[in-house]
Amino acid sequence: MYLMADILINVILAFLAGSLLLGFHRKVMARIQLRPGPPIIQYLLHSLKFFFKESSFPKTASMPFYIGIVVILAGIWVTAVIVGPVTKGSLMIIFGIYAIHKIVEHNSGSSSGSPYGKVSCVRAVFSAAGELPLFACIAIIYFVTGSMNIADIIAYQSVHGPLIYTAPLACVMFFTLILTKSPYSPFAITKGKDIISGFETEHYGFLRGFIMLSESVAWYILLWLFLTIFFGPIGIIGYVVGMIIITAITAFINATTPMLNPNHSVMAQFTITLVCLVGSIIILLIL
Repeated sequence: MYLMADILINVILAFLAGSLLLGFHRKVMARIQLRPGPPIIQYLLHSLKFFFKESSFPKTASMPFYIGIVVILAGIWVTAVIVGPVTKGSLMIIFGIYAIHKIVEHNSGSSSGSPYGKVSCVRAVFSAAGELPLFACIAIIYFVTGSMNIADIIAYQSVHGPLIYTAPLACVMFFTLILTKSPYSPFAITKGKDIISGFETEHYGFLRGFIMLSESVAWYILLWLFLTIFFGPIGIIGYVVGMIIITAITAFINATTPMLNPNHSVMAQFTITLVCLVGSIIILLIL
């Protein structure tokens, strides 16, 4: 009973905090681009609004897939809450969740029958080729700490200090991963404005509500993982300040950087991965 209550509280917290952070992200971008921007609470209000709006289903949709893929999307990020803040489990499970997320991106677009979704499907394959190698950062973390368990990594930092000092390039890789999932990112090729909303284009009503819930939870979890893995036990205030700072940094980057085309996006991420891996190996050998 206690575990279920803990899970429920953390899921609600992830949704609320993630929604407000994404609203803040949009506000910062607007200010940088000399626009007033919507209220910070706007993303949260939109998420809640969609759960009560009328739902419609395209005639071209493959219905079991069209609905099921949204349920899977929400389910995997609720699982991430359990593996992350609740139980502080394995990073390999988080990697698996992220891999499934990329599969969902691909199949969500194809299930609707929308031409925009189909283009997003193809781009999802490209983005997976660029984003998933960034998870090689967990191999670096393993070599430094001797564990992929989040609880063990926290314990390691309590003794040896934050990992950002001993594995800075792994930190760069994980931050790049966060940047790829931020709204209007230069790497967000699956949701480019040239294809409307990408794989989300044909999802309306409560289905869009679940998608937005998933995005909020995913953003919160990625920020929580980054701060926990590279800064250790920092307390509630540390998490709040850290999440706000990271959200503001990504908003600044996205507001001042145009979206890359798929090929350039993959090559940029692959280059970051290669440079950081080689650099980390050199650092580990020196230390």
